[in-house]
Amino acid sequence: MKLYHSPKAPNPERVVQFLRAKGKLDAVEIEEISIMEMEHRSTEYRALSPFAQVPVLVLDDGTCITESRAICTYFEGLFPEPNLMGETPLEKAQIEMWDRRIELMFFIQFATWFRNAHPVMAPLENPQSAEAAAKGERNAKAFAKKLDAHLAEHEFVAAGRFSIADITLYVACGFCGVMRWLPQREHENLGAWYGRMKERGFAG
Repeated sequence: MKLYHSPKAPNPERVVQFLRAKGKLDAVEIEEISIMEMEHRSTEYRALSPFAQVPVLVLDDGTCITESRAICTYFEGLFPEPNLMGETPLEKAQIEMWDRRIELMFFIQFATWFRNAHPVMAPLENPQSAEAAAKGERNAKAFAKKLDAHLAEHEFVAAGRFSIADITLYVACGFCGVMRWLPQREHENLGAWYGRMKERGFAG
């Protein structure tokens, strides 16, 4: 198997950290793709990932899987221990619920802010929209407050244990630094949770 990875980009980083949490990082060949150099838009890469997405997992038979959550689901089936997506139907539902919330209400909102406000993204997000940036920033910061309130009463994001939802949030919080905003420093409970995640060592 080969995983096409773009360092510092949160979606591929989510997959790498998922593999690290599984203890299976060495089980997959990793090849780096530069988004800033537009390597993900090359004809060769689009043959693997038609929508020019990173990451993409290429199986030994040539099958290609894109979308970071889908790739993680594949690895969950291939490497079932430790379980990171839930064992019971309730656990699976709770973990997916929070993982999706973090994706849609936090990470995508922040990504909209970043893509439309940071100068480095101008070649990729053309034209940038100040209105979209402001809305994304407002939504991301509002959801960070909700996460902080949730984590005041929960050690982990979902199902009372470490899961992919924690990995997704950890990667997203780290990525927020590109806009000089670190919600884990701004919110006490989110910060305490972030510290516990760092102590686990799963994210390097």
